[in-house]
Amino acid sequence: MSERRLYLDAGVGETRGVVTLDGKPERLLIRRDEEDLRLALGARLVGRARRVDAAIGAAFIDLGDGAEAMLPFKPAERPVEGSVLEVEIRSEARHAKLAVVRLVGEGQGAPRLLDPPPPLRDQLAALVRNARIVDGADARRMADAAQAEALQTLHALPGGGVLAIEPTRALTALDIDLGDRKGADAKRVTRQVNLVAIAEAARLLRLKGLGGLVVIDLVGRGHDGAALLAAARLAFAPDNPGVALGPISRFGTLELTIPRRAPPLHDSLCGAHGGLADRALAQALIRRLEAEARANPGARLVARASPDIADAARPLAMKLAAVVGARFTIVPDAKLARERFEVAAS
Repeated sequence: MSERRLYLDAGVGETRGVVTLDGKPERLLIRRDEEDLRLALGARLVGRARRVDAAIGAAFIDLGDGAEAMLPFKPAERPVEGSVLEVEIRSEARHAKLAVVRLVGEGQGAPRLLDPPPPLRDQLAALVRNARIVDGADARRMADAAQAEALQTLHALPGGGVLAIEPTRALTALDIDLGDRKGADAKRVTRQVNLVAIAEAARLLRLKGLGGLVVIDLVGRGHDGAALLAAARLAFAPDNPGVALGPISRFGTLELTIPRRAPPLHDSLCGAHGGLADRALAQALIRRLEAEARANPGARLVARASPDIADAARPLAMKLAAVVGARFTIVPDAKLARERFEVAAS
């Protein structure tokens, strides 16, 4: 029987929540201090129907202060342009896409936030009932491991084989490779690796925050479609409601759609160049400084980082000083690569 555990890493400038499945990260929730909570999953707001487009069955909702979301509607439920509505964020904004809201009812007054989204602790508790939430050093280690795995492309499969996960603009493509998986019966080996890969694919897609159209390129030929579809229904059950599975195609692919609720982690952690964004690297630097400060009480610390990362870390450094004291300095060093920092105690 599967076991899920919960971890909450409350850091300086950022809180991370992790759900593990049988000891492996399954979900990673990140909330930063500067995040606009009006557009976070579960927030309730008053908005105004700025424009109603019957051709696409959606209304564009003005949420105030420049924020906007999309409200899909059925023909019989078409809102009136200019009407004031109460809505709830059901899918967060992602790259080049607006947040999606659901209609709660009629609203009153100016566009504004009514109720913020639940804190991460409550979100974790809702995902796994009656589970103890682990915090402290264990939570930080698990959150770091979850973040590292979420950003990988190639994932080793238990027992051998490799699963590659690559999102594109149109869909997320997954490729299963036997790798060095051993076995004399080729058909049995390919069936086994496909079943393992489907279970891992479901976990990893949840971890990465990927949804929409997903295509899994299965390994081998002559697939047992019924067994693979049964395995997929079980593996992707936690993503319901809204998961839809297609039959195994004659090309050996399994296609499915998964509801999009939160943006992919890659969008918030990585920059346009594909590597970690300055904000994510600055957060890693602050975590490193915090760990050194706790390990060396009273010592003065000097951190060196590339100029861009040192600059991005300044707002976080002010918050860290309130926690460990103003006994550290962050020095810009143009000789250091973006991903590298040095912290020393004196």
